[in-house]
Amino acid sequence: MNHFIEIRSYNLKPGTRNEFHRLFLEEAFPMLKRWSVDVVTYGPSLHDEDSYYLIRCFDSLAHRELSEDAFYGSDEWRKGPREAIIALIENYTEIVLELDEVTVQGLRRM
Repeated sequence: MNHFIEIRSYNLKPGTRNEFHRLFLEEAFPMLKRWSVDVVTYGPSLHDEDSYYLIRCFDSLAHRELSEDAFYGSDEWRKGPREAIIALIENYTEIVLELDEVTVQGLRRM
């Protein structure tokens, strides 16, 4: 079975990556787990001091859309850490790939 992997690459405001990582670990990641979002891996990028990545897994493109609409539209996100996290992001990009189970499990071991 193939999965749809979303890779987000965040360009953060200079000097804010440690705070972004703290907010992600303490607030966003537990919230994503509560909303049953499959986070494959995440963390600071190795190529500079102001980049961060997040990889999530979905069963289909429709599942991705429904999941993101529900999560980002929730009061928990909107009234919770949203503003603090968004304030640290200059911009981000995302790509979606279709990958097999073996490849997804390999990414999980990162």
